[in-house]
Formats: sequence, structure tokens, C-alpha cells
Amino acid sequence: MAKKAPRRTAERILEVTLDLFNRFGEPNVSTTLISAEMGISPGNLYYHYPAKDELINSLFDRYERGLSELLNASDGVRDVEDAWFFMHSLFELIWQYRFLYRDLNDLLSKNRRLETHFQWVLKNKTRAVKAMLDGMSRSGAVTIDSRELEATATCMVVVLTYWLSFEYVRDPRRALEPESAQQALLRGAHHVLNLLVPYLEPGQRMHLLGLVGAYAAPATT
Repeated sequence: MAKKAPRRTAERILEVTLDLFNRFGEPNVSTTLISAEMGISPGNLYYHYPAKDELINSLFDRYERGLSELLNASDGVRDVEDAWFFMHSLFELIWQYRFLYRDLNDLLSKNRRLETHFQWVLKNKTRAVKAMLDGMSRSGAVTIDSRELEATATCMVVVLTYWLSFEYVRDPRRALEPESAQQALLRGAHHVLNLLVPYLEPGQRMHLLGLVGAYAAPATT
């Protein structure tokens, strides 16, 4: 039992750190604040994570593993219903680790490991979106010229990656609060999928509009 205690403490440190990073932004959270929030000494925190970057990297590793598993599901997307669920799942994961996206440029400028790994994230998001579009094309849900595929996939990844930054700029005081999560995710998924409207089969286009009407906020940006 004694061997398990340090691991439980290390896990709890990550959970508290993620909550604080998400609430206040990584640059505004010190290791002193984390230890105080947990009621442990700074030395205890440093025993498990000797540097703040180790906390950031450990949380990113968790995010990266979850993302890798989720992106594999893109191969099974065949229609708007599948795409809606897939995009919402992506946004839910992004929301769970939203500090990465809120402070993305700052984090990348300070952390070489994140800089290189986030390039992988972008490449794999693009690969997954292309796989989604390919599946939807084969099923007849979309008709898209191969010459437009790369640009469309890139635009979708840009919106997917920077949507929470847009939400934050639009409403800095409330955008990244838990009570705003559901509508932020709905708006994000809607705007990503809206890029497919010119290519959707008419029935699929109407289905997308129906999903937006059923789940999204009455007034979207």
C-alpha cells in the first residue's frame, strides 16, 4: 500500500493543476499556488514534479493519448450525424484541456517539447479530417473536388484548433467558465461543419441544419 501513495499524490497533483490551469490560465498559476490549493508543502510537489514544465508535459501527454484514440474514429464517419458526434467528441476533449488552447502560443514559445509535439497534433487532426471527408465522399454525403480537399481540411482544423481562443476574445470573463462549456462546444462543432455546407448532399445539408436547430443556442456567432 505504501508504494501506491506517491502515485495517488502525483495523480491528484495533476488533477488539481489541470483545474487551476483551466480556470486561470497556465501563466497565472505558480507551483506555490498549486501546493497551497492541495494543502501540501512545495517540497512535496517538487518531489513528484521538480519543474512546472513537467506538470505541463504530463498533462499534455494525457491529452495526446486521448486525442490519438479519438482521431482514429474518423475512419468510421460516413454522414453528417457521424461527423456531428465526432466533432463534439473532439471539442469535449479540447475543453477538458482547454488551458493548452487558451495559452497555446505562449506555451509553444516556452516549451520546445510542446512545440514539436503540437506539430504532430496538427498533422494528425488534418489526417483525421481528410479521412472523415473521404468516408463521407464514398458514402455520397459530400461531393468535393480533390483539389479542394486539402484547403477545406486545413480550414476545418484551423477553426477546431483556435475556436476556444475566439470564444475567449469574444467574452474573456465568461467564455472558458464551466457553465459556458456546452454552448461553446456546440458553436464550435457547428462552425467547423458549416464549412462543409457547399459540398453536402441536399438531404445531408438539411440534416445538419436540423441538428443545429435542435442543439445549438438560438443565437450563434
